[in-house]
Amino acid sequence: MAKKILCVPLDPVHDVGLKLIRSALDERGYTTVLLSPDLSLEAISKKAASDDYDFILVSRTIGYGVAEILGRFIDLLDASGVREKSKLILGGKAITPELAAELGFDKGFGEHMQIDELIAYIEGRERDIVVDRLQREKKDIAEGYSYRFVHAEIEELLSDICDKLLQWTESRHSAGVERAKIREELINAGENGKRESLYKKYNSHCDSEITNGNTKNIYPTGVRNVSQEELSALEGYISTTHPHAPVTIQHNQDRPLIFKFLGSGCPIMDLVHGKIVERWGINGFLIINPSWEARYEGLLQGCLTHENDGTITSLENIKLMKQYLDPSTLLTVRAHRGLNTPETVLLAGAAGADLTKINLVYGSLGAGTDPERLAVDGVEAIRYAARYNMPFDIPGNDELSGVPAWKTLAGLLINVMLGKKLGAKPILKPLFCYGPHIVLNGMMDQNFVDFNAAKIYALRQIVDCPIWPGEPIAFMTQSEERVQAANATSYHAALAASLGVDVVTIASTDEAYSRGPIAIASRIDTIRAVTDAYRFMGDAQISPTGQADLFTEDMIKKIIEVLKEVQSKTSLAEAIYEGALGNEEDGAYPGTFGKGTLTAASAKI
Repeated sequence: MAKKILCVPLDPVHDVGLKLIRSALDERGYTTVLLSPDLSLEAISKKAASDDYDFILVSRTIGYGVAEILGRFIDLLDASGVREKSKLILGGKAITPELAAELGFDKGFGEHMQIDELIAYIEGRERDIVVDRLQREKKDIAEGYSYRFVHAEIEELLSDICDKLLQWTESRHSAGVERAKIREELINAGENGKRESLYKKYNSHCDSEITNGNTKNIYPTGVRNVSQEELSALEGYISTTHPHAPVTIQHNQDRPLIFKFLGSGCPIMDLVHGKIVERWGINGFLIINPSWEARYEGLLQGCLTHENDGTITSLENIKLMKQYLDPSTLLTVRAHRGLNTPETVLLAGAAGADLTKINLVYGSLGAGTDPERLAVDGVEAIRYAARYNMPFDIPGNDELSGVPAWKTLAGLLINVMLGKKLGAKPILKPLFCYGPHIVLNGMMDQNFVDFNAAKIYALRQIVDCPIWPGEPIAFMTQSEERVQAANATSYHAALAASLGVDVVTIASTDEAYSRGPIAIASRIDTIRAVTDAYRFMGDAQISPTGQADLFTEDMIKKIIEVLKEVQSKTSLAEAIYEGALGNEEDGAYPGTFGKGTLTAASAKI
């Protein structure tokens, strides 16, 4: 026999929520009665007593004195005998399960209630909505892209530049490449007797700070091992804490995936934050390594934490992330800079990471590595990315120093062609930002839409390749006011969705102005803002003005000019040294880490 249900909007105006609930109940064959809003408590009580209702659903949207009103309502139902024959359910924005129980209701639902939860309760099969994992599938960002160049002249220029680069690197070797080869032997050696000699060989190619850490546990300042007690506490937390009513950020499957940074310095804290924001819909994370790690020859081993920004990219730390993040969550490991690029990519692949980050140009200009050293290491790193089938994103953050967009995009495209030639899957990563060159030249005086859109338009007219605006979007447009920062991120995310990109990276609302550790509430701020923006936009689009087409045309023309200049040099490294992809006037300087460390490929290091 179908249950009879009375729906009571205990509100002066609103009954939208109960209308949705009533529709779902009607579809399942229940007999429902929906009262109008703004009835007196006495009138509602009289209606409730007039029939044998199995359930009375009471909705209270918001307002002052909620507890007092609901308490009086319960008293009236008690007096009229309704309380004895009907189960009372309370829901609404102002409601918590604890408040409902305190007031005498049988069940309470808050603003995040799902209708199937309510129906399950009514049908006597109240389900435990705790789940062991998020109910979503892992995405392949590179899926469906051909990597075919559609601009013939640019393709020819890029091909020649990359052929010269590959030929140039063939005769050169580095300690970074050597360590990666030794590390690969160690990974494959298991527990056999070769390990001790391999470790000695590895450490002979490291700086003393790394060797002391790996052999004597004497670490750089602030670094220590994660204790077994800390790991046990993490296991206890994750095994007993599961995603409650997980959120989906994307309103439909056409909207971009959303990534955030991890890099607090502590892998335990990273995972706690990561598990929380997984529930809020985040699709993936970028592990950001500490700046000092990029300056030393060699990588530390072990599950390690330290006191500064950036999480140490040891094999053990990456494995820990993969162990506890949801199987559907994508993980990428930064390797685009420093003296350990090939080994970092190797460790990412061996630990099961999904993606990595490599840019031979930006890593040599904005991230401090010598162009010749990174040319050799970067090529080897891309080979590892191809071997592990890890797509690599190409960050274009050199634009933040003042490098014009067309130089940055030319650098990205060189990496795309190089990745294609080496069998890897590159991902273009232009900035959505308000950078120095843009400010000085007034490219965003009218709006922030046209110039950012032009970057996407230009890249789409050159190559069929995934596009992932970063790093993060809305950089330089945020302030330390959290609402404004979240809004700025959501506007840029909506634009990215309108332009059909694949992924965006977003920051926490306190990231640019943090005076201490990043707060979890600030991480959620921008996620919720982007979720609302995607829902608001739906399948609609932001329409750039005709200026975007003019920017696009000019950008492609200037990309060609830059690539011709690069092509005229004997190598990519020479082009970077001489400023073809960013010069001192642009605020870009060739890096010096690893300068003069290359050897002949035939020589033993």
